[in-house]
Amino acid sequence: MFFFTRYPSSTLLKTYFPDIQFNRCITSQLIKWFSNFREFYYIQMEKFARQAILEEVTDSKHLMVSRDSELFRTLNMHYNKGNDFEVPDRFLEVASMTLREFFSAVRAGKDSDPSWKKPIYKIISKLDSDIPDVFKSSRCLQELVQS
Repeated sequence: MFFFTRYPSSTLLKTYFPDIQFNRCITSQLIKWFSNFREFYYIQMEKFARQAILEEVTDSKHLMVSRDSELFRTLNMHYNKGNDFEVPDRFLEVASMTLREFFSAVRAGKDSDPSWKKPIYKIISKLDSDIPDVFKSSRCLQELVQS
């Protein structure tokens, strides 16, 4: 799901996990997991943006996350360990945008402000995609692996 949405609401989570009996604790835990997923994502983006600056990249247009990039491999290994899911192209676009946003902010020295990441989070939160209906099925993994 993280490949489609980085900021799911509790309502969205309930829609896509029909086999779970939701209560406050379970809902909080799922939201916390997504928060942890986002934290890893943003840590990697900042790391790779700073690495690009050290490598003297000067234009963010040169930063792209492709399926054969180290950043993609890092994210895919974390979110898709078994490589069970085909990562959507839209995720690559969003990851590329995120990387460019981090690069531009660090390059401009905005990282001296303690809340420098908040504008990036706002931009990325608006880029969530629709989640395919197959994720609503309790047999989601079996259906995705077969296709």
